[in-house]
Order: sequence, then C-alpha cells, then structure tokens
Amino acid sequence: MSPSADARLVPLREADFATVAQLGAAIWHEHYTPIVGSAQIEYMLAGRYVPEKLRLYLGAADRWFELLVVDGAPVGYCSYALTPPDEMKLEQLYCLASVRGRGLGGMMLRHVEERGRAHGRGSLWLQVNRGNAGSIAIYRKSGFTVREEAVFDIGNGFVMDDYVMVKRL
Repeated sequence: MSPSADARLVPLREADFATVAQLGAAIWHEHYTPIVGSAQIEYMLAGRYVPEKLRLYLGAADRWFELLVVDGAPVGYCSYALTPPDEMKLEQLYCLASVRGRGLGGMMLRHVEERGRAHGRGSLWLQVNRGNAGSIAIYRKSGFTVREEAVFDIGNGFVMDDYVMVKRL
C-alpha cells in the first residue's frame, strides 16, 4: 500500500516537544508493553522525550529528528544520526497503530536511507528488541541483517536485549 498523498516529514521544533512525548507514550505503551512491560516503558519514557534530550537535534549537523505528519496531524516520528566510521544509525522509527499498514514506516525508512547516502554513509544500522518479531521481520524484508546480539544495561535494573541490524547503502 502506498502512503497517504499528504504524508510528510517535518523537522522537529521546540514547539513539538510535548507532541513527541505524547506520541512516544502512546506508541510505546501500545507496542512494547507485551515485550518489556509497563515499568520499563515508564522508565525509558521519563528519560527520553525530555526537552534537554530533544534539544540536541535542533540545528545539529550530525543528527535529525522528524515528525511524520499525515493530513495535518502528527502520527509518528523518526530520528537518525551519523556514526563513525561511515554509518548512519536509525535511532527511532515509530507510528501510531491507527496508521500502520499504510506504507508510512517504509516511507520514513527510505527517507533515512536516502539521507545516509547523501551523507556518504556506507550502511544504516539500528537496534531492535529481540522480542519485537514484527519489526524484525519488516527490517529483514527491507534488507537488514543481524550484525550482533547485545544486551545493554539502561539502569534501574532494566536492560535492552537487542539485535543490532545493519543494511548496506
């Protein structure tokens, strides 16, 4: 299915911080509760979508955060950053459940891949929870392979048990 004709990515502005936090909470709770549980979601949300973290993207030359807007309403977002030696990391790619299945995630992924190529990057990489079978399948279908398995201690007794996946650009 092709994305909506009125789907676009817009750069994050300070005025969007509350919207991003609301989207993040809605998306993470609906998608990740069965995978990591509510307590870990609340812990991660409390540290991720705060102004001091989001401000790092404003005007940066090495990282970007964009809202996905469909028919004038924010429904998702993606963020990505340049990483050494010649890679780009897809940090986040999320949309509300109500708009999934419309090709919007693929649209965001292609956009990030194009940005990686434009910045001379040889590959795009990401981390995905090993229990997130649906997203893993989508990434595999998009040409990603598992580079490694990694467990990251994120504090407060929580870990991220992830695959690090990579795709040649």
